[in-house]
Amino acid sequence: MARYIGPKSKIARKFGEPIFGADKVLTKKNYPPGQHGQNRRRKTSEYGIQLREKQKAKYTYGVLERQFRILFEKAQRTKGITGEVLLQLLESRLDNVVYRLGLAKTRAAARQLVSHRHITLDGKVVNIPSCHVKPGQVVGVREKAKSLEVILDSLAGFNHSKYPWIEWNEASLAGTFLHVPAREDIPENIKEQLIVELYSK
Repeated sequence: MARYIGPKSKIARKFGEPIFGADKVLTKKNYPPGQHGQNRRRKTSEYGIQLREKQKAKYTYGVLERQFRILFEKAQRTKGITGEVLLQLLESRLDNVVYRLGLAKTRAAARQLVSHRHITLDGKVVNIPSCHVKPGQVVGVREKAKSLEVILDSLAGFNHSKYPWIEWNEASLAGTFLHVPAREDIPENIKEQLIVELYSK
């Protein structure tokens, strides 16, 4: 499946936010990339603002357009505020839960751990990053992967208490997905209402 594999700093500069985590390049060059990045630009249209917000959400969670559209349609069919439900569905993806548990430093690294069969869901190995985790399910590390340096490095000093919807068990290197996070608990700077407005056109 196609996925963006170019410079992440360029995308972060495009949105003016460290959407992939701390970024030294963004600190030095806090203007859009390209030849005219430092020039004054025309005022962005309403559609442009909405589209930009959708693209930011897609890059943040590492989801392609088709997947994103399917999630949006599912959010529309689900009871609740569509924008909030969309973010909750994105947060419930297995690769994102692995990232929130601190098993990987980035969502891309978390996706790789899942794809390489290092992660278990309720004790069974799962290799589908887009798989949705349900409340009560336990996400853990496969026994023979518990000594992987990349996982241990990521866990070192990680603060598990910052995500109240996940309960971490240090002894078993596993976390329980307690419940779907409330909107105020999701730290991503995404204006989900703009995405709803874009798809409603």
